Amino acid sequence: MNQDDERGENQRPRSGDAEPPTDADSRTRRGEEPGGGILMGRPFGVPVYVAPSWFLVAALITWVFGDQIQRVLPDLGAARYLVSLFFAIAFYASVLVHELAHTIAALRFKLPVRRIQLQFFGGVSEIEKETETPGREFVLAFVGPLLSLVLAGVFYLTMYAVEPGTVPGVLLAGLMISNLIVAIFNLLPGLPLDGGRMLRAVVWKITGKPMSGTIAAAWVGRALAVLVLIGLPLLTRTGLLGNSTDEISGMDTVTDALLAAILAAIIWTGAGNSLRMARLREHLPELRARTLTRRAIPVEPATPLSEALRRANEAGARALVVVDGQGNPTGLVRETAIAGVPQHRRPWVAVSTLAQDLTDGMSVPAELTGQPLLDHLRASPATEYLVVEETGEIYGVLSTTDVERAFVKAMARPSA
Repeated sequence: MNQDDERGENQRPRSGDAEPPTDADSRTRRGEEPGGGILMGRPFGVPVYVAPSWFLVAALITWVFGDQIQRVLPDLGAARYLVSLFFAIAFYASVLVHELAHTIAALRFKLPVRRIQLQFFGGVSEIEKETETPGREFVLAFVGPLLSLVLAGVFYLTMYAVEPGTVPGVLLAGLMISNLIVAIFNLLPGLPLDGGRMLRAVVWKITGKPMSGTIAAAWVGRALAVLVLIGLPLLTRTGLLGNSTDEISGMDTVTDALLAAILAAIIWTGAGNSLRMARLREHLPELRARTLTRRAIPVEPATPLSEALRRANEAGARALVVVDGQGNPTGLVRETAIAGVPQHRRPWVAVSTLAQDLTDGMSVPAELTGQPLLDHLRASPATEYLVVEETGEIYGVLSTTDVERAFVKAMARPSA
């Protein structure tokens, strides 16, 4: 029910996420969404997926709401579960509208949206880049709850057009209440909820530092998680939510506690992810192709591996680039391939047999830094890349393992 992601503050998301390129990225470019679920459509060009966990929630809603309908409309019998299933589908359609509000706002601000996913506790809009101003951040976060409030109002007004105590009346009342709850819950001022992003925007505006906003909203989110864990069971147990305490059974108590634990875990984890991704983005400019590159030496294809390694050791290099007769690079000798050749076999193995042919995307300008560097690596997934100067001269070899180590160091460093 927020535009934020397990994958970071924007959930976002997103090739703009600060994380090393992986095989999953190449699968995404081939049209596969690892863990995305079932593709339901592409409104505004953005794919909408339904995660497998949604079916579990739909079944739970059908069962619980069916029992509620039985109290109001006892004559329905088993048909009440069909009505309840329709409610579950309509409710998640409302959640989709909530997420589409985030998506439309993001596209309006020229922020690419990777996908929308409907899952266990609502939906996620995976927006691939951060907003540039706190004002846009506030708007992007607020439009979701705003649309939920509008839907609640529409369902409330529509209730006057039907008779109370009928199937349409019960459905409209349920949808009105559920959208109101979605709006209020998402307006709570803690990450990863929409209200947390609004709080982040306000602190960002006051301090001029987006990281300060993230820290404040994330810690408020963690406090909210604790309050939900403790407070939700107490509210239902004491009847402060309007329920009758006489009807509370032991199973109801366990169910409330389990629901509170799940919600608290989602909020706590989301807040932590927001902090982690914000810290990575803060240190992202420190990632430089030139400083991460290993020194390499050129070798001809027929050069024995043992001889090539001897030359590399003498030159203090850690990588091998295969070149043709004119000195043009044609391939990279993979580090894993070298490790797989026994010592006694190396004099008899030519470097060309271990080399990976160079493609256009495997050539990285030495001056690339930060997000442009990550975008380049994501566009052409590989284990090693040839780093070249503007003149085309070989500078060295960049390994994805070195990029990953740089990320680990960035995560370990405290924020400014």
